[in-house]
Amino acid sequence: MDKALVLIIDDEQRLVRSLQLALGADGYGIATAYTGNDGIETALDCQPDMVLLDLRLPDLSGLEVLKQLQLQLPGCPVVMFSAHGDIKVAIEALKNGALDFITKPFDIHELKSLIARTLERCRLDREVHFFRERELGEVRLIGRSDAMRRLHEDLTRIARSGAKTLLLQGASGTGKTVVAREVHQLSKVASGPFVEVNCAALPEQLLEAELFGAEKGAYTGAHQRRSGLVELANGGTLFLDEIGEMPLALQAKLLSFLEDHTYRPIGSSRVHQAEVRIVAATNRELGQAAEEGSFRADLYYRLNVMPIRVPALEQRREDIPLLIEHFSLKMASSEGCSPVLFDPEIMAHLTDYEWPGNIRELKNLLERLTVLYPGEVVTHSMLPPEMQPTDHSTRLADNSDSSIGDRLAETERDIILRTLEQAGGRKGAAAEKLGISRHALKRRLQKLGIAE
Repeated sequence: MDKALVLIIDDEQRLVRSLQLALGADGYGIATAYTGNDGIETALDCQPDMVLLDLRLPDLSGLEVLKQLQLQLPGCPVVMFSAHGDIKVAIEALKNGALDFITKPFDIHELKSLIARTLERCRLDREVHFFRERELGEVRLIGRSDAMRRLHEDLTRIARSGAKTLLLQGASGTGKTVVAREVHQLSKVASGPFVEVNCAALPEQLLEAELFGAEKGAYTGAHQRRSGLVELANGGTLFLDEIGEMPLALQAKLLSFLEDHTYRPIGSSRVHQAEVRIVAATNRELGQAAEEGSFRADLYYRLNVMPIRVPALEQRREDIPLLIEHFSLKMASSEGCSPVLFDPEIMAHLTDYEWPGNIRELKNLLERLTVLYPGEVVTHSMLPPEMQPTDHSTRLADNSDSSIGDRLAETERDIILRTLEQAGGRKGAAAEKLGISRHALKRRLQKLGIAE
């Protein structure tokens, strides 16, 4: 069951407690706040999937809180309720972005139904948005953090300028290739080619031929004329990944090309010209490498006119839930299964994790989880050993309140048994109804002690 997080903002503590018990019994995660300011702060901290907001609060009006939530958590559905039933206020709330407005006292079953419908619609909207992006082939930097906003602003200005070189620096796995593609898409040459080469993947002679081309017979094995990537990228962008690994002799030829946009293929006496924007990327500190003599200082200064540092994942932790959602949908689409699900506790744990491998490590984790546990709610035990919590307090939290865990297991058991009955005992059909794989259903049956 997807344990979505619902934030309740209301100063009536008895009502909040009742809602907490009723919704918690249905598997929802619950966060609470009793004032408007606390509600805004809690919402920003826990990033809820949905907010239940009272109109009258002791410090701020519900409408003021609603406006703040719309500004700072766009897309988060808000349902407002009040004991007063003022139709004018209800209309104003809806105009300001509230999803619905209900009056107290309300029927808890109707509220549960509204919550379920709302969360399902939001899930479908996210999937439609993801698949539409994939079909359009859009390049998109994912993130709402300050670091990513600044990065996108800088990239936009540089991409639309006449700058011919851009140097991307950052640790391995931070997404420098995606950033390079974003620069190309934002530039005036977006309709031109985007060509990529990894400078660490080829020996020197082959890399030179790969970049600048070679005439027939120029070297052993050159049986025909070979066009270089510089020629192929003419009118577009050439992305040189791992530029710090380029041999020194070839660095000199690249510098010459950057100066006048001319080059000579291997074995040719003819000079060619190409108008290409060069985006180079490295995880090395090129300034230090230039001082040590392992990288040409003149090439470094030529590339470093427009330097951009791509932030590590630990510098943009608030983007981690967005990246997890993106990659879980992407991997599920690739595997043809339901995406893995994350409750607030696991999401908080992954947000706090150091991620030494950055986005590449996160992507690999989502691929692993999707293949092994399609459609399941992720638990600590499903994570690789290096990602599992090690502190004592976390282990205690995992084992605390066993009665709630027992109730959840019993609820899951009832759902599975009822679905099996509806499917006439056919496990394949039951798994399809539950949105999980047949193997995942088999594991759940074994875990819950249900005879197969």
